[in-house]
Amino acid sequence: MTSSQTLNEIDEAKEKEDLKKVEAVLFVSARFLKIQELVSLTDINPIILEELLEKLQEKYEKQDSAIEIIKKNEMWKMDVKPNYSNIVNKLAGGKSEFSKAEQETLGIIAYKQPIKQSVIIKIRGNKAYDHIKRFLELGLIKEKKLGHTYELSLSDEFYDYFTFQGENIQQQNFYQKTEEESLKNKGL
Repeated sequence: MTSSQTLNEIDEAKEKEDLKKVEAVLFVSARFLKIQELVSLTDINPIILEELLEKLQEKYEKQDSAIEIIKKNEMWKMDVKPNYSNIVNKLAGGKSEFSKAEQETLGIIAYKQPIKQSVIIKIRGNKAYDHIKRFLELGLIKEKKLGHTYELSLSDEFYDYFTFQGENIQQQNFYQKTEEESLKNKGL
């Protein structure tokens, strides 16, 4: 017969092992994961998984680590804290969370903003719908209803995510567009 102390020890050991599983999955994925994805990768009950993610988040906060666990729009990610991202980017060569196709779609939105979603789809093809959906989930872009389509532009979160100084980039973009419009008006 097992004592209640032994059962508690077994439960604690199971929780520690599950925490390690979740930590390993977050570490290797290097991208935001939905709970459903985490459940399928770890085989842990979603309710227990939420609790473990919160414990893991607290653990990293208490450790005063350069690593953090981020929850955003019901998705989770392990990442380097912003004040250490420059160091890591030198080694990693930038963020690799997005596929080349996603990077190209986001690049077009960034360069041409505001831009109609229908124009993006014409340029990039139907797969861009998935890219746009993902960018919206991550809060990187904003959409505004415009007739039968949407007008897409970068959100403030985009600048935070890529650790830009947003106002400077936005001002540069404004001045570039103003200069382009000026040249068009002059017929150049």
